[in-house]
Amino acid sequence: MGCDKGIDSITAVTPGPDESAPEVTITYPQEGTQIRVLEEVTSITIKFEVTDDIEIAAVDLSLNGEVITTFSEFKDYRRFLGEYTYEELTSGDHELTVTARDLDGKSTSETVTFRKVSPYTPKYAGETLYMPFNGDFIDLVNLRSATVVGSPKFAGESVISGEGENAYKGEPDSYITLPGEDYQADEFSAVFWLKVSDSPDRAGILTMSAPDPDNPDKPNNRNFGFRVLREATGSMQRFKVNMGTGESDVWLDGGAAADVDPAAGEWTHFAFTVSSDNAVFYINGQPVKENEIAGIDWTGCDLLSVMSGAPRFTEWVHLSGRDLMDELRFFDRTLSEEEIQSIIADESGKVVSGYEPKYDGEVFYMPFEEEYLDKVSGRTASEVGNPGFASNGLIGMAYKGAADSYLTFPTDDFMAEEISFSFWINIVEEPDRAGVITISPPDEDDPDHPNNRTAGLRILHENAGGMQRFKLNVGTGEADVWVDGGDKADVDPGDGEWVHIAAVISGSEAALYIDGNEVQRSDIDGISWDGCKNMSIMSGAPFFTGWDHFSDEGAMDELRIFNKALSPVEIQEIINDVE
Repeated sequence: MGCDKGIDSITAVTPGPDESAPEVTITYPQEGTQIRVLEEVTSITIKFEVTDDIEIAAVDLSLNGEVITTFSEFKDYRRFLGEYTYEELTSGDHELTVTARDLDGKSTSETVTFRKVSPYTPKYAGETLYMPFNGDFIDLVNLRSATVVGSPKFAGESVISGEGENAYKGEPDSYITLPGEDYQADEFSAVFWLKVSDSPDRAGILTMSAPDPDNPDKPNNRNFGFRVLREATGSMQRFKVNMGTGESDVWLDGGAAADVDPAAGEWTHFAFTVSSDNAVFYINGQPVKENEIAGIDWTGCDLLSVMSGAPRFTEWVHLSGRDLMDELRFFDRTLSEEEIQSIIADESGKVVSGYEPKYDGEVFYMPFEEEYLDKVSGRTASEVGNPGFASNGLIGMAYKGAADSYLTFPTDDFMAEEISFSFWINIVEEPDRAGVITISPPDEDDPDHPNNRTAGLRILHENAGGMQRFKLNVGTGEADVWVDGGDKADVDPGDGEWVHIAAVISGSEAALYIDGNEVQRSDIDGISWDGCKNMSIMSGAPFFTGWDHFSDEGAMDELRIFNKALSPVEIQEIINDVE
């Protein structure tokens, strides 16, 4: 027939072999998500994606091992964007599994764990917003979900240690917003943590601005609300806060004091406070800029943007950055410097002491004044057993040793090619040998009686005819070197006197000093830190016990560590400062 001209006959198409199992992605809840609502029993909308190279046969959703629903009909048989609302979610830990099967019987399962937790009770007085970013963008004080713009993500890490903790991860053209009016007050404070990025070279962090009728396409109305931002200055990122007072604006620009190095890859704490006459900007608990202000004017500030200047503060291109943010809190009052430092300690475990190193190269200082705090880093040592304090320290209090007791401290802040130790010790006769400072790697050959001396260092003392002989041992990689001064390094434990000990290690030598006098110097091929993760204070445990150098039950005071080889003159200066 004429109408069939030019038309090919129909040929059946046989699908290729089903080679791959389905792929499953769970988009909500994510691993570690915490759900907080007022109700004891609530609903959760599960979201997921399944793809297959030929055809999806079925998808099962299981909660805590029980199948709660099955999908078997698909408009697109190769790709399924699924949602399911489960209405009976109770408090506690839950495990969600999505299992997809194809026509050939191959299956894939993906599992996440999440938790429904009790409603949040504000932890601090005057707290009006709290966003921990633990798998969601919810203000827990008001149980309000933020509006998501673009595709912000979660970092998979947090400044808070613990299971389920997470943080916000910035992405291009992405941020979240909340209604602004609920957070405004005559007095106002904001605190948060950032792991700072330099991409792009400037970004908005927090923005509560009014619309700009004069320049709606590139708004920059700074007469109202506030803006927290960062800008590149060389390799650093400089942070600033801007606030509107009604007819003008005020800057909190600390210059170089507000610079943060993105290359450090560290969490940095930020805070600013505003009263009717004063505003202060803090970084890591220290004020970097203070300025007089005639109060903050909130007129027209009906939108809060988190992690961008958009949509209200974009003329200077302060858009979204790739920074990480954690533990965002607002307050309807001004926080004191001490309160900000307390929040930092609560959230990170780091105490802000304000201590400025006293000596060149000083990277650690622990005075043992009723706390085991390194004043340089703000970190507190971990206790093993029951160490205590002596009231009759060289200066104030001192560490008091006890059986099976010591401190541990991470070594990542002070491992260097050169290192020195300075401390005072008041030793006792028993036990007749002990470890004092130990930085050792594990001993894989003898984990029950470890004595791997190929890396790190060990300062110890042993009985020598009624005296206690101090020694230094240094691991150089494949071997170890002893710094043993014989009877020149003997100390009488019976006289009850404080004795100064210094250990000095350079790239070529290691030396031991007692009361400022060199007792031995040995050549070394540098120090190796391979496998050394922690320092033990007043014990050889847990990694140097093969010769029974356990806990020292004497007293220690004024422990300092330096990232340089101290000279005899510098050691004597330290001694003279306390005599």
